Parts: sequence; structure tokens; C-alpha cells
Amino acid sequence: MAAKRIGDEPAYVVHRYDWSESSLILEVFTRQYGRIALVAKGAKRPSSNFRPVLLPLQPLKVSFGGDAEIRTLKGAEWVGGHVMPTGDALLSGYYLNELLIRLLARDDPHPKLFDTYAAAVAVLASEHAEALEPVLRTFELMLLREIGLLPALDRQTLTLGPLDADARYSLVPEAGLVASREQEARGSLSGAQWQALQLALDDEAPFNATVRRAAPVMAELKPQLRALLHYHCGVSTLRTRQLMIDLQAL
Repeated sequence: MAAKRIGDEPAYVVHRYDWSESSLILEVFTRQYGRIALVAKGAKRPSSNFRPVLLPLQPLKVSFGGDAEIRTLKGAEWVGGHVMPTGDALLSGYYLNELLIRLLARDDPHPKLFDTYAAAVAVLASEHAEALEPVLRTFELMLLREIGLLPALDRQTLTLGPLDADARYSLVPEAGLVASREQEARGSLSGAQWQALQLALDDEAPFNATVRRAAPVMAELKPQLRALLHYHCGVSTLRTRQLMIDLQAL
């Protein structure tokens, strides 16, 4: 039986590495097929049509075929719409890519997460620096929720009890959303703030709604989401975050 060929699939390259003197292995995030591995034969040759197209953080349509774990790239077309992010936005895009590689299993489709990623990358390319942190926090929340690692934010995880709007709660990797001790209150969110984030995630347009709700609580949300992500990735520091720290130290 002939191997199935897929055409014109929306996709982003999230990682690439050498396979031979002339070819590349690509980790590609697609809308309908999830994260897949493709071999791009001859992509490193100066004459290759793939060479100027297979760039990270750029919307593509790809065609591929094969039934092995690593399928063969048959075609790739740049869709356009925005330029490559630069500076902090570029590093932030690489951070999103690292999260996808670490937390998504191959061949596990997540169309809603793909749309969230596309929206986040578009903002990163727009050079609106004030939106950078809210977009990152939003993507983290929606990624964790999509893969089943984010507890409900409108109730206490261990007891399933309702949140007191004025009390403070923390997101803890081993226990979910729990009441904060007095010494932890400064780094926590109020029950009303957690409930607002849950409503935003449940909105018909969750990306935009969550960006708006995350913006006022970025300072408190960032360390809690970082701890949760590190816990599930099994690392103390992500590579892209360490790169950001090293660059800031120069």
C-alpha cells in the first residue's frame, strides 16, 4: 500500500538539526497532526528551494509523506503575514518552541494549541514589547491546560472547595491550587484573580481574553507557572531561559 501523502498542512518549524552533509531533520508543529519529525533531503544545498523557507517562527504550509517515525518533507511554502521576531521577542519564540518539544508527544494533534501558538508568534513579530510577558504567560497557561497539566483555577485542587475572592492562593506543582500561607501571600493571587483567569480560559476567544487577564498579574503569575513547567519538564532551568540569563549578564 502506498504511503499516505499529506499536502498543504499549516505548520511551524520548532527545531532543526543536521542529518547529513546536505539534509536536515525537522521537528515541525502542525495543526492536524501535532508535532512530527520530517527529513528535508538536500535542504542545506545552496540551490535547494527549502533553504530560505525552513525557518523557525514562520507560518508555513508543508507537504509530506511516509509511514515511518521520521517522514519525508515533499514541499514547503511560506504563508507570509509577519517578519521574523528579533531581540527579546526572538528568544521568547525559541522559549515557546522548547516548551512544545519538551511537553508535546509526537503525533498528538492539538489544533487549538496550534492556533494559540500562531497567535502568540504573530504578537512576538509585531514589536509590541508591552505585550511580550502577557503573551508568554497566556501561552504557558493554555499549553498546560491543553495537555491536562493545569488544574481548574476556580476551586481548590485538593478539596474542590470554592475560592474565597479575597483570600490568597498559590499554584503548587505537587498540589495544584492551594491556600497561601502568610509568608507566601506576596507571590500569590487572590481568589478573584484566579477565577478571572479561569473565565478567560473558558472564553470563546481564550487567547485575547487571557492576555488581558494575565497582564495585571504577570509578576505573581510568572514564578508560579515557571515552577510548574520546570516540574513537568523535569529540569531546574530551561535552556532558553538560561540563554536569556547569560545574555543579560553580558
